[in-house]
Amino acid sequence: MAFRLPALPYGLADLSPTISQQTLEFHHQKHHAGYIKKLNAAIKGTELAELSMEQIIRQTKRGGVFNNAAQSWNHAFYWYSMAPKPSKAKGELKDAIERDFGSLATLKKEFKTAAMGQFGSGWAWLVADRSGKLALQTTGNADTPIVKSVRPLMVCDVWEHAYYLDFQNKRDAYIDAFWK
Repeated sequence: MAFRLPALPYGLADLSPTISQQTLEFHHQKHHAGYIKKLNAAIKGTELAELSMEQIIRQTKRGGVFNNAAQSWNHAFYWYSMAPKPSKAKGELKDAIERDFGSLATLKKEFKTAAMGQFGSGWAWLVADRSGKLALQTTGNADTPIVKSVRPLMVCDVWEHAYYLDFQNKRDAYIDAFWK
């Protein structure tokens, strides 16, 4: 099966002014699309072509196919980690945030510290372990928590392409805006 670039869960201008339409067009329609195109070319005619993206990631673990599959998956997850209007954590998620971080304000502060501390390009993740305990992780390059025994809940892309058009390489301002 050939993979397709997933549609965004909002319009290209819906995240403005936090993330401009120009940045979203570049990031989604060129950058993310490039990973999909390279993945499809790499798996065409192989046994991997019959697998889901998650299965490909878990089976390959490293190398070119892994990089393109994991980057495709991570980016798709990133699009769903944002929304035009912020919502408040409630129910089990709110309870887990308060249990494991003390408050949403503390989660945001620790998340920013983790994202700022990611050397070079990569990702900052909010994850849950098998028991439901929340934690923060960072991953570099194409690494992804789906190869580990945690469940990703939210991710912020801290690769330069995620923020350079709008934030001019001011990662800290971008991370603050991510929460909006």
